[in-house]
Amino acid sequence: MPDAVTQNVSDGVLTITMNWPDRLNVLGGEMVDGLANAFGRAGRDPDVRCVVLQGAGKHFCAGGDIQLMQEWVAMDVDARQEQFRSFISRFHVVVNGMQALSKPVVASVHGAVAGAGLSITMGSDLAVAAEDAVFTLAYIKIGTSPDGGGTYGLPRIVGLKRAMEVAMLGDRFDAETALSLGLVNKVVPAEERERETRALAARLAEGPTVALGRTKALLHSSLTSDLDTQLDREKESFARCAATEDFAEGLNAFMEKRAPEFKGR
Repeated sequence: MPDAVTQNVSDGVLTITMNWPDRLNVLGGEMVDGLANAFGRAGRDPDVRCVVLQGAGKHFCAGGDIQLMQEWVAMDVDARQEQFRSFISRFHVVVNGMQALSKPVVASVHGAVAGAGLSITMGSDLAVAAEDAVFTLAYIKIGTSPDGGGTYGLPRIVGLKRAMEVAMLGDRFDAETALSLGLVNKVVPAEERERETRALAARLAEGPTVALGRTKALLHSSLTSDLDTQLDREKESFARCAATEDFAEGLNAFMEKRAPEFKGR
């Protein structure tokens, strides 16, 4: 079997590819550990200024590894529960890594975007979907509740009533519906998905990386902050951005009526 996850850096963009196309890029142990490693690298590598998450082959990610789950179901109940707790903890390292990363994460989705695949799509900062993408939260279909931050992201993105519908019914829906719900930012023809994703990632990678990371953190913190706390965070974040070379470049470019050339520092 090929490496579950591959990584490639070009022009400031780290492309992380889920690489089990023959298995619809299901999230087994090697897959979640590979994703955790890749997002850890993204945080440490100063050459990485944006991340693209994609799936090899015809699908983005069809969710959890059902074959693996069937093996665990054969265990006694206590051992089964501990096995699932352990595995989901490993998966949640990926989810936390995506949100904590101080760089933009773009999901590029197509084909099946199911279960945990939809959860990680919601965990990205921006998402480009091919017209052929088919979405479903799906967990209810196998008699369980969502993981991977699905219950965190879904009501915040689509509202509580629609979240109940998506999660409790587990119906499939197309890319245009995902766009109308706010689950993705753009829908494009399947043959244009990679090009559109690269263009968006290049734009982000050429931006002021520190400011983008702080903007991401502020938007996340706003969901659980009161106004005074958020105003204090904005003040401190602005002050820290003001200490960067990119801020000075941005001001100079504005005054000189030219496009800024940000360096990510």
